[in-house]
Amino acid sequence: MRIRFKAWARPELEASDFYIDNPEEYKGKWKDLFNNNNPIHLELGCGKGNFISQLAVKNENINYIAIDLVDAMLGLAKRNIESVYEEQNKEINNVYLTRYDIERILNILNKEDNIERIYINFCNPWPRGKHRKKRLTHTRQLEKYKEFLSKNGEVYFKTDDDGLFNDSINYFKEAGFEIIDKTFELENTPNFWNNIMTEHEKMFMEQGINIKALKARKM
Repeated sequence: MRIRFKAWARPELEASDFYIDNPEEYKGKWKDLFNNNNPIHLELGCGKGNFISQLAVKNENINYIAIDLVDAMLGLAKRNIESVYEEQNKEINNVYLTRYDIERILNILNKEDNIERIYINFCNPWPRGKHRKKRLTHTRQLEKYKEFLSKNGEVYFKTDDDGLFNDSINYFKEAGFEIIDKTFELENTPNFWNNIMTEHEKMFMEQGINIKALKARKM
């Protein structure tokens, strides 16, 4: 998603207590930052933060790291998190935002971080052949995630794009993940997971597009 430059985003992020501008310094030490032993879950491409804000506020016993590459997106995510936590009268102490290129994710996470779950929601499908290696679910990327996922760590993935979903099923198998479950109609699959509807998801469903989803486990 393209978004207009927001001059306020960078200053607000730099002033925020839950934004990390130097994530390389926390490689292998994210638990120290959270200062507890709760499991850590990761969202790749958090966008405006609608998903992570609702997820984190409901699960105070889980720590969350949300990554995006665009300051404007992260600025909106920061504001969304603040708004949701304020509505619930809760302190923001289990989520951190950071700006980073996900293709270089092994510079900021390793096996010591023991990430238990990754969420990938409506990532860029990169449909053109030569660009497909940029997909967040491509075999090349999944191999990187295995480096910091815990034993039996999971990936939760959903998309509107048929081609991306079908290819991703093969990517997960190629990378040695077990696909626990999958659906081609998330909206008609009760109890598939405790789903939080994203802004994209609502838009696609209103257009009559089925949402595809899968759960995969590191073997």
